[in-house]
Amino acid sequence: MTRPKRPHRLIHRVSGQTYLWLAMVIFAASGAVTRKLTEIGAEHFIGNRNPISLCNVLFVGNLCALILLLLIYGRQWNKATLKQFSRTDWVSLTAVAILSGALAPGLIFQALALTGVNNVILVGRLEPPLTLALSVWLLKERVNIWEFIGAIAAFIGVILTIILQPPEETMMNMGGFGLGIGEILAAVGSVAIAASTILGKKYLSQIPLGIYSIFRTALGTVIFFFIALVLYGSDHFADVLSPFLWQWMFLYGGLIVVLGQSFWIKGLKTATVSMASLVSSFSPIAGILAAYLILGEAPTLPQYIGGSVILVGIFLSQLGTWHKITNRVASEKVNSTPAKQQVETGMGFKGI
Repeated sequence: MTRPKRPHRLIHRVSGQTYLWLAMVIFAASGAVTRKLTEIGAEHFIGNRNPISLCNVLFVGNLCALILLLLIYGRQWNKATLKQFSRTDWVSLTAVAILSGALAPGLIFQALALTGVNNVILVGRLEPPLTLALSVWLLKERVNIWEFIGAIAAFIGVILTIILQPPEETMMNMGGFGLGIGEILAAVGSVAIAASTILGKKYLSQIPLGIYSIFRTALGTVIFFFIALVLYGSDHFADVLSPFLWQWMFLYGGLIVVLGQSFWIKGLKTATVSMASLVSSFSPIAGILAAYLILGEAPTLPQYIGGSVILVGIFLSQLGTWHKITNRVASEKVNSTPAKQQVETGMGFKGI
């Protein structure tokens, strides 16, 4: 009697994995798509302003994401659930929203304005080894030898990517060699995301995914808006209602935010941590390929060298994940805030 159900279960499982792969490809292309949109905006200035500025893309993209999250998770946002949160929960949620919802996206978008998309992708690989190191140090988590070696390799690859860059105008001289400002901003953004992940693991294990996602996106968007006003002036969002901006934001919002987030959420409902982690590990390769196809940005020699070492680190880290496949952490479904953060650590920046 159980035989007829097996094909259905197999199709359901494969379908969930397919959603994850589609979402990963969409998110990986977000950096290249963002850069392409700003280039289009630079050809259609309004006055002396680019209507498709990085800040406008991030701000409007976050609004699109917030609308989508409210439609999907709005029912979780009720008084009965909110009353169960302690002051520590709210403080932790606020800190995570500032770090991963405002600071990190702002830094990464600014990095996209100063350096190549491939550099941002590869330097962003600093996030997984840093998160692993902080988890061991602060949360006393145990890691196997493969995860440790993989983290070291990924870290070395990021360092090589940064220090082997040819001299450019947007570089700072530190310790006898130049460091690109864009690369530094991408690295700081990765540190902010890693810190938010550690906070989530330690304090947000009981927070429902929907409340976490909505609060992080909403507060992060508001804080980013006011930070941009302080740094760039009151006219920085003057073109946020421009029809030309929204014409292209329907593409960005519809593809990267709505479609990507919908596929990702759909896939996570049936995926295990190990499967989602495996899919997200291919994000750097897909991102570099997207940069080439969309922008014609071919990898440079430093990116080949650093990227190759990073890919070795990712492979070794996945061996560590597979080694833990019988462990509850690897085989559990992605249905908690810390588990979702852990998976997205491997994916890097998702466009919002």
